[in-house]
Amino acid sequence: MENRVTKLLGTRYPLLQGGMAWIAESSLASAVSNAGGAGIIAGGNAPIDYLRNEIRKCKELTDKPFGVNIMLMSPNAEELSQLVIDEGVAFVTTGAGNPGQYVPKWKEAGIKVIPVVPSVALAKRLVKAGADAVIAEGTESGGHIGQNTTMCLVPQIVDAVGDQVPVIAAGGIADGRGAAAVWMLGAEGFQIGTRFLASEECRIHENYKNAVVKAKDTDNQITGFYSGSPCRCIKSRYTKKLQEMEKNAAPPEDFEALTVGSLRKAVVDGNLDEGSMLCGLIAGMINDIKPCSEIVESIMKDAGRLLNIDF
Repeated sequence: MENRVTKLLGTRYPLLQGGMAWIAESSLASAVSNAGGAGIIAGGNAPIDYLRNEIRKCKELTDKPFGVNIMLMSPNAEELSQLVIDEGVAFVTTGAGNPGQYVPKWKEAGIKVIPVVPSVALAKRLVKAGADAVIAEGTESGGHIGQNTTMCLVPQIVDAVGDQVPVIAAGGIADGRGAAAVWMLGAEGFQIGTRFLASEECRIHENYKNAVVKAKDTDNQITGFYSGSPCRCIKSRYTKKLQEMEKNAAPPEDFEALTVGSLRKAVVDGNLDEGSMLCGLIAGMINDIKPCSEIVESIMKDAGRLLNIDF
């Protein structure tokens, strides 16, 4: 089966792997691309030399297309915007801002531009700026989130821009049922992040990975409500402490002391008490650790059966 997403990305399946900061690197991205999806390396705040090496490692591990995610609020966004051109990356996904200033040079270099959007207004603005597709991400996703749910957001964005560019759904998709559901809402592809945390190729610490597998439907917490930057994580001492500080209007320096380096503590050190374990609401549906190839094949097979489509 081909559609606008598979043609745009040059992939077998219309499935993208989420660009999770500190998590999505060459091992995971290449495994998803080799499985027929579109792997993504996360830019985040990582040093440019590190990201250059990860891009080159990924090219050694796969001959399939893969992309890079750029968080536009990151201090190195300008450097990374040039790096993806220099390294000939197939596509770029963006978040936390408007990539309009970079779109012309990316498109001139043949790079496909796919922003993550939490609202209809931003989707319209970025399509007008030249986006090749948009990722409509609901609040069910892990990490920094918007307020609208995937069920409500996707069809509204499809109605607004779907006649111009393909819409890719994200947030709360862990299996073929979720993929089939957003397909029925008008999405032509799906981005999946949390399910790949529990993959063999994901290099996060085993403590973090096991916490995802053990999580129940209620083991989820949002921090950052009061700061205006809500973030969804696995419930822990860290998230409870943050919420207490927010309610008590703790000074900014106290927040900084607690949050700086918290993602690294979870991903690298496996510190579950002080680390930020970014994770979506569908963690309760994840009960095992599998290779990316099995995850992708299972999702596409089940979605195809439900939709009566041969993916």
